Amino acid sequence: MSGVQTVTIGPEEGEQRLDRWLKKKFPQVTQGMVEKFCRKGELRVDGKRVKANDRVEAGQQVRIPPLPDTAPPPPTRVPGISDADAEMIRDCVLWKDEHIIALNKPAGLPSQGGSGQGDRHVDGLTEALKFGYKDRPVLVHRLDKDTSGVLLLARTPRVARRLGEAFRHRTTRKIYWAIVAGVPAPAMGTIRYGLVKAGMRGESEKMRCIHPNEIEKTEGAKRATSDYAVLERLGSRAAWVALVPITGRTHQLRAHMAEIGHPIIGDGKYGGSGQENLGDGWGAQLGGDISRKLHLHARRISFEHPVTGKPITLEAPLSPHMARSWQTLGWKETDVPADPFEELE
Repeated sequence: MSGVQTVTIGPEEGEQRLDRWLKKKFPQVTQGMVEKFCRKGELRVDGKRVKANDRVEAGQQVRIPPLPDTAPPPPTRVPGISDADAEMIRDCVLWKDEHIIALNKPAGLPSQGGSGQGDRHVDGLTEALKFGYKDRPVLVHRLDKDTSGVLLLARTPRVARRLGEAFRHRTTRKIYWAIVAGVPAPAMGTIRYGLVKAGMRGESEKMRCIHPNEIEKTEGAKRATSDYAVLERLGSRAAWVALVPITGRTHQLRAHMAEIGHPIIGDGKYGGSGQENLGDGWGAQLGGDISRKLHLHARRISFEHPVTGKPITLEAPLSPHMARSWQTLGWKETDVPADPFEELE
């Protein structure tokens, strides 16, 4: 067992997650050990408490608690899943306990299989997330393929039922972050357009917005409600918005923002793939150094733990392409309220 040591992040080691840096530097360290060190405050960066998924920068000083001398046995091979995919999905674990696993789902990885989704998806990789349990965890909700952020899995059937009920009864609270074209006015509001399938199926399926007065007259239309709040703006060209889906319809946030003339950046399905967008003239791309990928991220989820009854709030760091956009635009995650809607409740 080593003693306490302080290590400086090298010039080529910055811009990566703390847990990944530590495991590369010290192969005997496991993900569970990193999370435990962070919870107990034993692992610090420049003297400050940190989270396992915090990013380190060159020149920072990392305080490392005593470590074991030998490496743990290699992880058990997961049948049907490549070692790379097993490691990838385990690295997505944001938080877990005996009942729930929370992932920070990467953009581009489907939640489940289906038409056009291929064989590689979260549900198909859950065998690698058993962590000693007999059964694999199960999804209790979904995110679109191109949406990143917090995704919950239940580790037992009982917890799956209870979390499913919480989502159906809307006792969970989800806050998404997005960059949208233009700046919505007013700066905070509610969108109440209904949604109905536009007639296409599979991966290309698209939702069509229906005016609230026409919902009852439109076959298949369902009521949908979304709250939005502008957090920052880039002149009049774009805005960083927080979005709360009060209901949970397919593509709800994407369709709602496009309907009010402010499509989410990178949304070729609802905002058009080019600069122009019929309606208010806003396009779904900003150009320059801004990625053409969808800029929609499930940032925060709050819920009552189905077993302990304790309130749980989890936040997911931005996906890499969105983090680069935030850096390009000079926006910082810490400069805005975690829940801009709290004062209204």
